[in-house]
Amino acid sequence: MAKYTEVSAAEAKNIIANDDPVILDSRDAHSFKEGHIDGAMLAHDGLTEQLIRKRQYDKPVLIYCYHGNSSKDLAEFFGGIGFKTVYSMAGGYTAWKKLETV
Repeated sequence: MAKYTEVSAAEAKNIIANDDPVILDSRDAHSFKEGHIDGAMLAHDGLTEQLIRKRQYDKPVLIYCYHGNSSKDLAEFFGGIGFKTVYSMAGGYTAWKKLETV
């Protein structure tokens, strides 16, 4: 059973507006620099370790990648180590950009 919930870009937008999640972008640094969701942090080993050390397991975590596939692995990891509310955004940043242009 997955330890995260897959959400659409529209649902992610509501989560960001209402729940103040930690937003993790699991794409490469160049793609992140080219554009990302406001407030997102580029996921890397050091940041992951920092979030684990803070032990804010009740704070929601929203993770996205390019198309919504690789973010599932990172979401599963965060859910597996005890974060209670973890989301992976289906369609990734591609879906987010489509939502933004509507």
